[in-house]
Amino acid sequence: MGQESDSAPKIVTGEFGYTLEDVPHFAFLISLPGNVTLLCFILLWRCLFLTYPNPLQDNPAYSAVRQYFVDLDDTVAQKGGYRGFYSKNTIPLTPNTVNDIHKRGGTVLGTSRGGHATKKIVDSIQDRGINQVYIIGGDGTQKGAAVIFESFELISNSGNQKTRSQGCSCRNPKTIDNDIPVIDKSFGFDSAVEEAERAITAAHVEATSIENGIGLVKLMGRYSGFIAMYATLASRDVDCCLIPESPFYLEGPGGLFEYIEKRLKENGHMVIVIAEGAGQELLSDSLRSANQQDASGNKLLQDVGLWISQRIKDHFSKQRKMAINLKYIDPTYMIRAIPSNASDNVYCTLLAQSAVHGAMAGYTGFTVGPVNGRHAYIPFHTINESRNKVVITDRMWARLLSSTNQPSFLSPKDVIEASKREKAPSVLLENGFVDGERINKDVAC
Repeated sequence: MGQESDSAPKIVTGEFGYTLEDVPHFAFLISLPGNVTLLCFILLWRCLFLTYPNPLQDNPAYSAVRQYFVDLDDTVAQKGGYRGFYSKNTIPLTPNTVNDIHKRGGTVLGTSRGGHATKKIVDSIQDRGINQVYIIGGDGTQKGAAVIFESFELISNSGNQKTRSQGCSCRNPKTIDNDIPVIDKSFGFDSAVEEAERAITAAHVEATSIENGIGLVKLMGRYSGFIAMYATLASRDVDCCLIPESPFYLEGPGGLFEYIEKRLKENGHMVIVIAEGAGQELLSDSLRSANQQDASGNKLLQDVGLWISQRIKDHFSKQRKMAINLKYIDPTYMIRAIPSNASDNVYCTLLAQSAVHGAMAGYTGFTVGPVNGRHAYIPFHTINESRNKVVITDRMWARLLSSTNQPSFLSPKDVIEASKREKAPSVLLENGFVDGERINKDVAC
C-alpha cells in the first residue's frame, strides 16, 4: 500500500499472551493516488465505512434477527480444482441445480490436485469480472487461496483502476483429515469418522468369526491421525491404533508383534487401525519414495496397510509358527464418496453463510470456521502457518490408550521430547496456567 494509515490492520499482543488481530478488509487494501478529489474520497468513505441495515431484515425467516452479521468489534479466543478458473468450463449454480447436492457425495464442480497456474487463474477472474471468489478445500487448497489473495492485493496496490474492485477471496475449510489449525473442526470430518467406524465394525466381525483373527483397517491421515483416533474411540472394538504422530516399532519387547501375540492369546482376535501416514519411516529404502511428490507437493506415501499386513503374516508364520487369519480393509474411497451426515450438513450451511456475510461486509483473505465454539473470520496467513496434529501427550490420546489398552510404544525419553515439540503457544488462563506456570492457586486442574 501507499502511506500507512490509521485504518491499517492492527495486531495487538496482551501481556498474558493473547493476540488480537484484524481480518483484512478492503478499506485496508485499497490505496488511492494523492490527487484524488474530495468527492471521490467521500464516495469511497461512504462505500467502505458506512453501515447499512441488514438486507435480510424483511425476510420472514430472519425477522427475529436484530443485529449486524459482522461487527467491527467481533472477537474470538484462539487456540493455539483450480484449473476450472481458466478452463472456461463454468457451471451456473441456480437454486434448481444445487437443490439436492447436499445429499450427494463427491463434488459437482470437479476436483484436482495441485499443478495450477496462479496468473491464469487471476487473469481469468479479472476477464470475467468476478469480484468474489469462494474456495473450498484443505491444506493444499488454502495455500493456493492465499497466493490468489496476494495476487489480488498486489493488483489493488498497483493503482490499476480496472481491477481495484476485484479480489475478494475467502475459503471454506473442507478436509476430512481435520488438519487445519486454529478452527475447532473441519467440514467433512464427522462424516468420515462415522463411515470409518462402519469399516472398523466390519473388521471386528471378521476377526471374531475365526480363530486368531486379525482385522486391519487403514484410514486416511497423511500427517494427522484424527480420523483414526476418533473412529477408534467411537468404535470401542479397536485393540491398537497407529497414527503418524506416535512412533511405533515392530519387533522386540514392547513392540507391536509382541502386543498382537498377547491380545490373540487373551481374546482370540484383535482389531488394528492404522492411519495412512503412520509407520512410513519403517518401510525399507527399496519401498520408500523419499524424494517423490504428488502434484500438490506432498510426499508420496507407500501403502503402509499392505506392508504391515505382510509383515504381520510373515512374523507369525515364519518366526512364531503361529497360525493367524488377517483380513485387510481399505475403505478410503468409500469414505471419500459418501454424502455428508446431518452434523456436517448443518456445519457446511453455517460455513457458507459466514463466508458470504464476510465477503459482503468487505472482508477478504480470510477463512471461516468455529474457534472455541464461535464462528470466526481468520486471516489466511494464520491458517497456513502450521498443521493441526494429534498431541500424543494430551488427554485425548491418553483416553485412546485407555480404551484400547495398547502400549504407547514410547520410552520416557520419547515422551519428554514429544512434550517439547508439542509445547503450545501462550494461552490465556488455560486451566489456571500461563505457559505452564500456575497463576491462581484456587483453580482446580
